[in-house]
Amino acid sequence: MHVRPVPAAGIAAPADAITGSAWVTSLAVPEGPSRTQVDRVQFAPGARTRWHRHPLGQVLVVTEGTGYVQRRGGPAQLVRPGDTVRVAAGEWHWHGATDTSPMTHLAIEEIPDDGAVTEIGDPVAGGEPAAVPEAPVTRTLVLAQHLPAPRVVDHVEIRRITIAPGHGSGLHVHNGPVFGSVETGSAVYQIEGEPESLLRPGDVFYEPEAVRIARFDAQEDGVTFIAHFPVGPDETPRIDPLDS
Repeated sequence: MHVRPVPAAGIAAPADAITGSAWVTSLAVPEGPSRTQVDRVQFAPGARTRWHRHPLGQVLVVTEGTGYVQRRGGPAQLVRPGDTVRVAAGEWHWHGATDTSPMTHLAIEEIPDDGAVTEIGDPVAGGEPAAVPEAPVTRTLVLAQHLPAPRVVDHVEIRRITIAPGHGSGLHVHNGPVFGSVETGSAVYQIEGEPESLLRPGDVFYEPEAVRIARFDAQEDGVTFIAHFPVGPDETPRIDPLDS
């Protein structure tokens, strides 16, 4: 076993394989009997690969942003962080960012022993990406939280909150439940006495009423999230700092 530090920055993707700007960081290369190659590919908004196909196929794992993938003869499909795409061997396809959002994915593939390489085809025509996902409307349940006790709620306050890089809210409690969803950046979140977790864009969280929140600490990229406060009659959402 050995640990290989990841380079601080990727290299520009080959112009004959990408339309627009993209950067590739090599994470793993074939070594010994292993034929596995892993790259991190970062697409600027509007950047995409040309049509291409891999001799043994490919797996893509989206880690940031929003993008499209499409196989020849099928619709373009929207992909988001956490989505995994398996491309069949020899299947013509393309992938890249939407026009308004960057996209980063891991690209994992087996390199053939016979030296066969990826075949690059034509650029993707401007009208080919679908403007919407394959399904016009999708609904995904991301949080279903039971409250420990009945609560009278007559309105809900929704706030957008930003915490600067390296800062946090400190040990605190809320006078009511809080439901949140991270928009940008990342933060370490921890209820006192429980394991901490790293929240990224798209992640949701729940801060129970009157429970000690040990950490909500923005990382080096800061964090912005939407917080929903169910509020009772004549009540104002409040955060109460505590001594650590």
